[in-house]
Amino acid sequence: MLTVGRIAAQTGLSPKAVRLYEANGLIDPPERTAAGYRTYTDKAVPVLGFIRQAQALGLSLKEIKDILDLQRRGEQPCALVTDLLDQHLADIDRRIADLEALRTTLRHARAQADRATERGESAMVCHIIESTTAGA
Repeated sequence: MLTVGRIAAQTGLSPKAVRLYEANGLIDPPERTAAGYRTYTDKAVPVLGFIRQAQALGLSLKEIKDILDLQRRGEQPCALVTDLLDQHLADIDRRIADLEALRTTLRHARAQADRATERGESAMVCHIIESTTAGA
């Protein structure tokens, strides 16, 4: 039997993370000693490793729970994992496009500010912001 501290050290997680995963139903509730300490079996170690790897791929705890629930019911969760990863990739692509658009806007604002300064234009506060139009 492993205490929360030992299983955390063995999996590279914090005891707080292990308790959080338990509270969210990602791992089975451990047995308790007479003093109330949690004691885990060796079966929890690979599950915790899986959770850690899934989080490294950007999956949320809810998504990870859904994957684990399918597996616990004897179903193969790989199709769900593929769908989730595709969704995350699409989100990343959208964020990259948004950041590229922001970079273009900022470069445009910076160039306008340089031209305004060269012309000696004054502004109420700062012509860099005042002359920038959203989506420019």
